[in-house]
Formats: sequence, C-alpha cells, structure tokens
Amino acid sequence: MKITTWNVNGFRAVSKKGFKESIEQIAPDILCLQEIKAKEEQLTAEEIEIPGYRHFWNPAQRPGYSGVALYYRVPTLSITTGLGVEEFDAEGRVIRVDLPEFTLFGIYFPNGQRGQERVDFKLSFYAELLRQCDEMHAHGKSVVITGDFNTAHNEIDLANPKDNSKISGFLPEERVWIDKYLEHGFVDAFRELYPDKVQYSWWTYRVNARARGIGWRLDYYLVSQALLPRVKDVIIQDEVMGSDHCPVSMIIDG
Repeated sequence: MKITTWNVNGFRAVSKKGFKESIEQIAPDILCLQEIKAKEEQLTAEEIEIPGYRHFWNPAQRPGYSGVALYYRVPTLSITTGLGVEEFDAEGRVIRVDLPEFTLFGIYFPNGQRGQERVDFKLSFYAELLRQCDEMHAHGKSVVITGDFNTAHNEIDLANPKDNSKISGFLPEERVWIDKYLEHGFVDAFRELYPDKVQYSWWTYRVNARARGIGWRLDYYLVSQALLPRVKDVIIQDEVMGSDHCPVSMIIDG
C-alpha cells in the first residue's frame, strides 16, 4: 500500500498546476491532503473528482482556511473527522481512516507563527492527539499519523536551525512534542530508514528558497513501533511542484 501526504496550499490553486497529473504519476492508494482552503460545494465535479478514487473532505468552517481531504481506492472500515474538541474541529484539521490493519490519521497541525496564543493552541492539539493515540495503543491498535506537522524535529530537518531557533516551527516547546510521540510508541519512519539524510518537504516562496535548497522537513509519518517492520520506504518527492510543500509517500505492507 502506498500512502501519500501533501499540503497543497489551496486545492483550487494546485489544481491549475498539474495536480491530477502528479497524482496519476505517484499513484497512491490513499492520498491525504492538507490546507485545501475550499469546500466541496465551491468546486465542480470535474475539479474535485480523480478517476479511480473516492474522496472525503473536512473543510474548515472559516472560508479559504485550513481544511483536509482524503482520496482513497482501498477498502476502509470507517472514516471520521476531528478529535472531538470543537476548537480544533472547527478548523478542519483531522481525517481518521480505520483500515483493517491500522488506523491512519491525516492531519494539518496548527501553525504557531501568529503569536503565543497560537503556539499554545498548537501544543494543546499535539497533547489531545497523543492522548487519543495512547488509548489506541493501550487497546493494542496500531496507528499511522501523517500530514504537515508544522514542526521540524531536529537540526538536520531544516537548513538554518540556528537562525530559526526562536521561530515557531522550531521552538523547543514544539520540538519536544515530537520527542513525546517517540517516547509513546511511535517512530519517525523516514528518519528511522534514513538517519543521516538531509531532505526537505517545505520551502518558503521567498528568496528563491526551493531552488537554493533552503527548506524544512515538516511532513512526517509517525508509525506505531509494531508497524515499523512493515514499512518498506518513505519517499520525499521533492521534484513534484505545485505547492510550497512536496508530496511525501510511505510504502507499507497492509
């Protein structure tokens, strides 16, 4: 099974930049999109449909903001949205897919760059998701969390760590939450497979950053330790254009 995550930074925008052609080439079995910034009723069937896939959207209440979507062509047990907390769920950040072998969360984690209040909101979101994952692990369930985490975990995960040490996305209090997930039975699949590889999944549109290789790794697969032997590869597809993020795919048995 191939799972692909991609922050498209606006579904309508990426649709004009070869989105469907890119998906056809990647050919994921499950596609998790973040920052769709649109509701289904704003799009035509031609815009929203991808041949061979069913889809499920969870837009934010606020127009033109946030939102996640799911495209899939494999059997699912159930698909649900949100964490059950209104302040998070109003922003359209979570789609949960229960599959026969594991539960997949496709998530657009909050961005903390609008001030301390949003940093606190982001940390609370991390905490609530981990609480729910702890319960699932306690009941013997395996979990995959993917999406835009809006945090670079370690210095290897961004081009200029010292310059960004006081910037949301690389604050110590944000990074420690990735540590907590790893302490609670999760593994960063890409870093486990490629401990020394420097590769990024997001680049600011400013200063020609992508062409200059000045990026951050913000898009992750955290998988339950029990699933790790089934992970065959994690591929950061940084050659795929259309957004300030690139797609990241995980190949897993199951």
